[in-house]
Amino acid sequence: MTGEHSPMAHRRPVEAVVIGASAGGVEALLTIFSGLKPGFRLPIIVVLHLPDARRSQLAEVFARRLALPVKEVDDKEPIVPGTLYFAAPGYHVSVEHDYSFSLSREERVHYSRPSIDYLFESAADVYQQRLAAILLTGANQDGAQGLKTVKQQGGLTIIQDPDEALVSTMPRAALELFQPDCILPLRGIGRLLVELEHIECY
Repeated sequence: MTGEHSPMAHRRPVEAVVIGASAGGVEALLTIFSGLKPGFRLPIIVVLHLPDARRSQLAEVFARRLALPVKEVDDKEPIVPGTLYFAAPGYHVSVEHDYSFSLSREERVHYSRPSIDYLFESAADVYQQRLAAILLTGANQDGAQGLKTVKQQGGLTIIQDPDEALVSTMPRAALELFQPDCILPLRGIGRLLVELEHIECY
Protein backbone atom coordinates (compact mmCIF):
# COMPACT_ATOMS: atom_id res chain seq x y z
CA MET A 1 0.00 0.00 0.00
CA THR A 2 1.31 3.41 -0.91
CA GLY A 3 0.16 6.95 -0.36
CA GLU A 4 -1.26 8.39 2.83
CA HIS A 5 -4.24 6.11 3.38
CA SER A 6 -4.46 4.48 6.78
CA PRO A 7 -2.92 1.00 7.04
CA MET A 8 -4.48 0.59 10.48
CA ALA A 9 -7.97 -0.65 9.62
CA HIS A 10 -7.33 -4.35 10.30
CA ARG A 11 -4.22 -4.25 12.46
CA ARG A 12 -3.46 -5.32 15.98
CA PRO A 13 -2.07 -2.67 18.31
CA VAL A 14 1.57 -1.76 17.86
CA GLU A 15 3.72 -1.96 20.99
CA ALA A 16 7.07 -0.65 19.69
CA VAL A 17 8.53 1.35 16.82
CA VAL A 18 12.00 0.82 15.30
CA ILE A 19 13.58 3.29 12.89
CA GLY A 20 16.69 3.13 10.73
CA ALA A 21 18.43 6.03 8.99
CA SER A 22 21.81 7.07 7.67
CA ALA A 23 22.84 10.12 5.62
CA GLY A 24 20.29 12.90 6.13
CA GLY A 25 18.79 11.08 9.07
CA VAL A 26 18.98 13.76 11.76
CA GLU A 27 16.82 16.19 9.80
CA ALA A 28 14.43 13.41 8.76
CA LEU A 29 13.98 12.23 12.35
CA LEU A 30 13.40 15.73 13.67
CA THR A 31 10.66 16.14 11.06
CA ILE A 32 8.81 12.92 11.86
CA PHE A 33 9.08 13.42 15.62
CA SER A 34 7.94 17.05 15.56
CA GLY A 35 4.28 16.10 16.03
CA LEU A 36 4.78 13.86 19.07
CA LYS A 37 3.08 15.26 22.16
CA PRO A 38 4.00 14.86 25.86
CA GLY A 39 2.79 11.49 27.08
CA PHE A 40 3.35 9.64 23.77
CA ARG A 41 3.21 6.03 24.93
CA LEU A 42 5.16 3.86 22.48
CA PRO A 43 8.88 3.14 22.80
CA ILE A 44 10.84 4.26 19.72
CA ILE A 45 14.26 2.69 19.05
CA VAL A 46 16.51 4.36 16.47
CA VAL A 47 19.68 3.27 14.69
CA LEU A 48 21.28 6.23 12.97
CA HIS A 49 24.66 5.60 11.35
CA LEU A 50 27.37 7.86 12.78
CA PRO A 51 31.17 7.77 12.71
CA ASP A 52 32.47 5.42 15.43
CA ALA A 53 35.17 7.79 16.55
CA ARG A 54 32.96 10.44 18.00
CA ARG A 55 30.70 10.27 20.99
CA SER A 56 27.10 10.57 19.94
CA GLN A 57 25.26 13.68 21.07
CA LEU A 58 22.01 12.56 19.47
CA ALA A 59 20.19 12.01 22.74
CA GLU A 60 21.07 15.50 23.97
CA VAL A 61 20.14 17.14 20.67
CA PHE A 62 16.77 15.41 20.45
CA ALA A 63 15.96 15.79 24.16
CA ARG A 64 16.16 19.56 23.74
CA ARG A 65 13.75 19.48 20.79
CA LEU A 66 11.17 16.88 21.81
CA ALA A 67 8.51 16.49 24.46
CA LEU A 68 9.36 12.89 25.43
CA PRO A 69 12.27 11.28 27.31
CA VAL A 70 15.31 10.62 25.10
CA LYS A 71 18.35 8.48 25.96
CA GLU A 72 21.14 6.39 24.52
CA VAL A 73 20.63 2.63 24.85
CA ASP A 74 22.33 0.94 27.81
CA ASP A 75 23.10 -2.78 27.85
CA LYS A 76 20.50 -4.92 29.67
CA GLU A 77 18.15 -2.02 30.39
CA PRO A 78 14.41 -2.70 30.08
CA ILE A 79 12.49 -1.01 27.28
CA VAL A 80 10.27 1.68 28.79
CA PRO A 81 7.14 2.86 26.94
CA GLY A 82 7.11 6.48 25.85
CA THR A 83 10.90 6.71 25.54
CA LEU A 84 13.00 7.50 22.47
CA TYR A 85 16.20 5.42 22.39
CA PHE A 86 19.26 5.94 20.20
CA ALA A 87 21.84 3.24 19.52
CA ALA A 88 25.36 4.18 20.62
CA PRO A 89 28.07 4.40 17.95
CA GLY A 90 30.14 1.22 17.71
CA TYR A 91 27.58 -1.20 19.19
CA HIS A 92 24.86 -3.34 17.65
CA VAL A 93 21.56 -3.10 19.51
CA SER A 94 19.20 -6.05 19.74
CA VAL A 95 15.89 -6.54 21.54
CA GLU A 96 15.72 -9.52 23.89
CA HIS A 97 12.64 -11.64 24.69
CA ASP A 98 12.38 -10.11 28.17
CA TYR A 99 11.92 -6.70 26.46
CA SER A 100 15.36 -5.45 27.34
CA PHE A 101 18.29 -4.31 25.19
CA SER A 102 21.48 -6.16 24.46
CA LEU A 103 24.60 -4.45 23.08
CA SER A 104 27.33 -6.27 21.17
CA ARG A 105 30.42 -5.57 19.10
CA GLU A 106 29.97 -8.37 16.57
CA GLU A 107 31.06 -7.90 12.97
CA ARG A 108 29.74 -4.95 11.03
CA VAL A 109 26.72 -5.44 8.77
CA HIS A 110 26.85 -3.45 5.52
CA TYR A 111 29.92 -1.72 6.97
CA SER A 112 27.83 -0.47 9.88
CA ARG A 113 27.82 -0.98 13.64
CA PRO A 114 25.19 -0.33 14.89
CA SER A 115 23.32 -2.10 12.12
CA ILE A 116 19.71 -1.35 11.26
CA ASP A 117 19.24 -4.98 10.13
CA TYR A 118 20.43 -6.20 13.54
CA LEU A 119 17.87 -4.09 15.39
CA PHE A 120 14.99 -4.75 13.00
CA GLU A 121 15.47 -8.53 12.90
CA SER A 122 15.72 -8.92 16.68
CA ALA A 123 12.73 -6.64 17.29
CA ALA A 124 10.69 -8.54 14.68
CA ASP A 125 11.46 -11.80 16.47
CA VAL A 126 10.23 -10.39 19.79
CA TYR A 127 7.30 -8.16 18.83
CA GLN A 128 6.21 -9.88 15.57
CA GLN A 129 2.92 -8.30 14.41
CA ARG A 130 3.06 -5.76 17.26
CA LEU A 131 6.03 -3.94 15.68
CA ALA A 132 6.19 -0.97 13.31
CA ALA A 133 9.47 -0.49 11.42
CA ILE A 134 10.43 2.64 9.48
CA LEU A 135 13.32 2.99 7.02
CA LEU A 136 14.49 6.49 6.13
CA THR A 137 17.12 8.23 3.99
CA GLY A 138 20.55 6.63 3.73
CA ALA A 139 23.48 5.79 1.49
CA ASN A 140 23.82 2.02 1.87
CA GLN A 141 21.65 -1.11 1.95
CA ASP A 142 21.47 -1.59 5.71
CA GLY A 143 17.87 -2.06 6.86
CA ALA A 144 16.43 -3.56 3.68
CA GLN A 145 16.68 -7.19 4.78
CA GLY A 146 15.67 -6.32 8.34
CA LEU A 147 12.56 -4.53 7.13
CA LYS A 148 11.66 -7.53 5.00
CA THR A 149 11.97 -9.70 8.13
CA VAL A 150 9.55 -7.38 9.97
CA LYS A 151 7.09 -7.81 7.11
CA GLN A 152 7.48 -11.61 7.20
CA GLN A 153 6.75 -11.61 10.94
CA GLY A 154 3.55 -9.65 10.43
CA GLY A 155 4.78 -6.23 11.48
CA LEU A 156 3.94 -2.90 9.86
CA THR A 157 6.58 -1.68 7.38
CA ILE A 158 7.05 1.94 6.30
CA ILE A 159 9.59 3.35 3.85
CA GLN A 160 10.31 7.02 3.27
CA ASP A 161 9.39 8.03 -0.27
CA PRO A 162 12.75 7.71 -2.10
CA ASP A 163 11.94 10.73 -4.25
CA GLU A 164 11.86 12.84 -1.07
CA ALA A 165 14.83 11.24 0.71
CA LEU A 166 18.06 13.23 0.86
CA VAL A 167 19.85 10.00 -0.16
CA SER A 168 17.54 7.44 -1.75
CA THR A 169 19.85 4.39 -1.76
CA MET A 170 18.53 2.87 1.45
CA PRO A 171 14.78 3.21 0.71
CA ARG A 172 15.29 1.96 -2.86
CA ALA A 173 17.27 -1.08 -1.66
CA ALA A 174 14.31 -2.11 0.48
CA LEU A 175 11.83 -1.54 -2.34
CA GLU A 176 13.86 -3.86 -4.54
CA LEU A 177 13.31 -6.65 -1.99
CA PHE A 178 9.59 -6.35 -1.21
CA GLN A 179 6.52 -4.10 -1.17
CA PRO A 180 6.10 -2.35 2.21
CA ASP A 181 2.77 -1.46 3.79
CA CYS A 182 3.39 2.26 3.24
CA ILE A 183 5.64 4.53 1.19
CA LEU A 184 5.25 7.97 2.72
CA PRO A 185 6.86 11.41 2.86
CA LEU A 186 8.27 12.44 6.23
CA ARG A 187 5.18 14.41 7.25
CA GLY A 188 3.03 11.39 6.50
CA ILE A 189 5.29 9.18 8.61
CA GLY A 190 4.97 11.67 11.46
CA ARG A 191 1.18 11.55 11.24
CA LEU A 192 1.28 7.76 11.14
CA LEU A 193 3.31 7.64 14.37
CA VAL A 194 0.59 9.62 16.11
CA GLU A 195 -2.05 7.31 14.65
CA LEU A 196 -0.15 4.20 15.77
CA GLU A 197 -0.24 5.42 19.35
CA HIS A 198 -3.92 6.27 19.06
CA ILE A 199 -4.69 2.72 17.93
CA GLU A 200 -2.51 1.37 20.75
CA CYS A 201 -4.60 3.20 23.35
CA TYR A 202 -7.76 1.18 22.71
